[in-house]
Amino acid sequence: MKQQNLKSWIKSGAPGIWISGGAVSIAVIMTLGLLLLIAYRGLGHFWPADLMQARYSIPGQESRLILGELVEAEEVSRARLKSAGFPVADDGPEFMTRDLLKVGNRDVNGSDFTWVIGNWLSEQSYPDELIALERREWGNFYGYPVSLKQDGQLVAEGAAVWPALEERLQRTRSLSEALRKIEKKDVNAINHGLERLRLKTRKLELEGTLDAAAQADIDAQRAEFEERYKVLESELGRLHVEVSRDTLVLREIGGQEKEISLGNIVKALQPNNMSVFAKIKTYFANLWSFLSDDPREANTEGGIFPAIFGTVMMTMLMAVIVTPFGVLAAVYLREYAKQNALTRVIRIAVNNLAGVPAIVYGVFGLGFFVYVLGGSLDRLFFPEALPAPTFGTPGLLWASLTLAILAVPVVIVATEEGLARIPRALREGSLALGATKAETLWKVVLPMASPAMMTGLILAVARAAGEVAPLMLVGVVKLAPALPVDGNYPYLHFDQKIMHLGFHIYDVGFQSPNVEAARPLVYATALLLVLVIALLNISAVSLRNHLREKYKSLEH
Repeated sequence: MKQQNLKSWIKSGAPGIWISGGAVSIAVIMTLGLLLLIAYRGLGHFWPADLMQARYSIPGQESRLILGELVEAEEVSRARLKSAGFPVADDGPEFMTRDLLKVGNRDVNGSDFTWVIGNWLSEQSYPDELIALERREWGNFYGYPVSLKQDGQLVAEGAAVWPALEERLQRTRSLSEALRKIEKKDVNAINHGLERLRLKTRKLELEGTLDAAAQADIDAQRAEFEERYKVLESELGRLHVEVSRDTLVLREIGGQEKEISLGNIVKALQPNNMSVFAKIKTYFANLWSFLSDDPREANTEGGIFPAIFGTVMMTMLMAVIVTPFGVLAAVYLREYAKQNALTRVIRIAVNNLAGVPAIVYGVFGLGFFVYVLGGSLDRLFFPEALPAPTFGTPGLLWASLTLAILAVPVVIVATEEGLARIPRALREGSLALGATKAETLWKVVLPMASPAMMTGLILAVARAAGEVAPLMLVGVVKLAPALPVDGNYPYLHFDQKIMHLGFHIYDVGFQSPNVEAARPLVYATALLLVLVIALLNISAVSLRNHLREKYKSLEH
C-alpha cells in the first residue's frame, strides 16, 4: 500500500515541484548570502574604528609599543604561524590569535598594515587624545597631538591642539575646494579654448585660408585666454600659500614627530573620544565621500564617482543605440522577411551571437570601430588634429557601440518573441479598417510588443553593464577623473575615455600595490555595481509593467 502511494506521489509530479522549489530557494539564499557578505565586508570599512595602543612582546626580542585599528582577527595553528616566520615555541598553544592592524604612517613605517600575534599583545588601551588623519597622500596617520603652527609660529600645543585644529581645518577645506574648482573648471576651460584655437589655426593652414585678418582674430582670442590665465595663476598662487599656511605636528607611537600641512589633510578624527551618534554621522559622511569624490592613491583611497558616472553614462548610451537597431532587425525578420531557409539561418546566427565570448566583441570594436571607423572620421573631419587621434582612439562612443553589438542579439530575440505572441486577428482587423501595413505596425503591433522590447532591454543592460573584458580595449581606463560631460563645447565628449565600476574592481583587486587597503574597496565597489545594475533594471521593469498594463486590454 505504501509502495503504491509512493508511486502515485511520484506520478503526480510533486517531487519535481519540491526539487524545483528547493533549488530556487537554495539559489536565492546563496545570492542573498553573497550580497550580505559583500555588504558586511564593504560597508564596514567606512565606520570610524577605535585606535588601540598596546605593548607587543615577541619572545626573544625587546617589546615595543604598537598603535592602530584592528581590522580582522583569526585563529591560526602553530604550524602555520611558524611557516609565516613567527617565533612560536614548540610547547606553546596549538592555536593562537593573529590580528591584522592598520597602523597607518606609511611614510614612517613603510607599510600601513601589519600582522601581529594577539596573544603577545598586552597593556591594551584606547587613549582619547589620539588623532587619526586621512591624508591626500601617504594614507592615514595616527598619533598624539604635539602642536599646531601658523607660518611656523606656535598656535596651540597639547590638549589645546584639537579645538584649534577643527576650526582651521574648516578654513583649509574651503580654500582647497576653491583651489580645486579653479584647477578643474576655470583652468580646464582656458586650456580647452587654447586647444580649439590651435586646431582652428591648423585647419586654416591646411585649407590655405589663414590670412592676416584670421590670424589677428586668433591672436586676439589667444591673448584674452592668456590674460585670464594670468589672473587665475595669481589666484592659484595665493590659494596655495593660504592652504599650506597651517601645519599640525603629531608624535607617532615610536616617538618620531611628523609635521603635516593642513592642506594635505582630508579629515581628522579623535575616534576614541567620539560618541555613537558622532560615529554614525561620520560613517554616513565617509559613505557619501566614497560615492561623490574622485579616487586617490592609485584608486585605493578616495571615492569612485567618475566610475559610477562612466558606468551609467555608457550603459544608457548603449541602451539608446541598441534598442532601435534590435527592434528594427526583429520587425524585419518577423513582419517583412520571407520565412525561408535564409531567415532560419539568420535566426540561428543571431542566437549564436548571444553566446560569443565578450572579449571577441572587444577585439572587433578595437579593430573596426576604433581603427577603421575612428581613423576614417579623423581623416575626414579632424585632419588638423592629426597625428594625434580624436576618434581614432578608444573612448566613450566606441565602448557604448561595442556593448550595443554585444547586447543586440538579446534585444532581437526578445522583441521577435513578443511580436510572435500578438494575435494575427489584430493585424487583420487593423488592415480591414483601412490602415496600411506600416500604420498597423507602428500604431498596433509595436505598442503591444513594447513589454517584450523592454524585457530585451533589461536583459541587455544586465549583461552589458557588468562586462569588463571588452571595455578594456575600447575606452575604459584605470583613472579618468575628468567626466565626459562638462561645460566646454560640445559638452558631451564621445571621444573621451571613462572609468567603469567593473574595471575599477579588477584594477583595485588585482593590480593594486596595497592589497590590504584595497580589499574593502573591492567589496564596496562590487556592492555598488550590483545596486547600479539593479536600479537600471528596476527602472526598465517598472516601465515594462506600465506598458503591459496599458495594452493588456487589447490582447483579449
